[in-house]
Amino acid sequence: MTQPVGIDPERIPQHVAIVMDGNGRWARQRKKPRLYGHKIGADSVREIVETSCEIGIQYLTLYAFSSENWRRPQQEVSGLMTILKNYLVSELGRMEKNKIRLNCIGDTSKLPENVRKVLNNSIEKTADNDRLVLNLALSYGSKDELCMAARALAEKCMAGELSPEQINPELVSTHLYTHGQPDPDLLIRTGGESRLSNFLLWQASYAEIYFTPVMWPEFRRAVFLAAIQEFQRRERRFGKTSEQMEAEVS
Repeated sequence: MTQPVGIDPERIPQHVAIVMDGNGRWARQRKKPRLYGHKIGADSVREIVETSCEIGIQYLTLYAFSSENWRRPQQEVSGLMTILKNYLVSELGRMEKNKIRLNCIGDTSKLPENVRKVLNNSIEKTADNDRLVLNLALSYGSKDELCMAARALAEKCMAGELSPEQINPELVSTHLYTHGQPDPDLLIRTGGESRLSNFLLWQASYAEIYFTPVMWPEFRRAVFLAAIQEFQRRERRFGKTSEQMEAEVS
């Protein structure tokens, strides 16, 4: 696979997670409705997914709709659900062609029935694809996810299937939406804000975090590759010293 100039093929992050922020503000700056920004943002999703396939990223998690986003005005929520449904329908053929497996993390029971139907169909149709796993975080909140895992573990303890002493980070991870997947290596947030907003709080504990002022509708291939290059310049120590890391490599 030929890599873009400046990208080290030996240091591609296995899993990239993105908070796609700035659609509404980008539209407002252009005196357009907020939903216009979300529609253009769908084009950015397409380009980032294609670029991820191109450079060999194996997992891409996009924060599409948070559990807190249900508090937005009903008109905007309805519009976002329509954009989501249209995206899933229009991209199914592209996902199958590019061997992309769609996955969803979050409480999908809250999604409108027509959206759930299209979502489940796309997940089923792409289940055997193995080039890239595309996680859409929908109606997702990390605190809710951790509570879900805690309840599941507590129920197993009460049923005598598990003792509290057996609970460790690895076991907790198997009860999260992302079980079976590696934790993100790189977490990107667009739009100029510098916070995680209840996104992958457990999984991102050792992710490299990259904040950019670029609004999501303008976050395209070149900006994404710049984030990958920045990731490749960083030293990931996981609590160790630089000397220890150097000794392990040599």
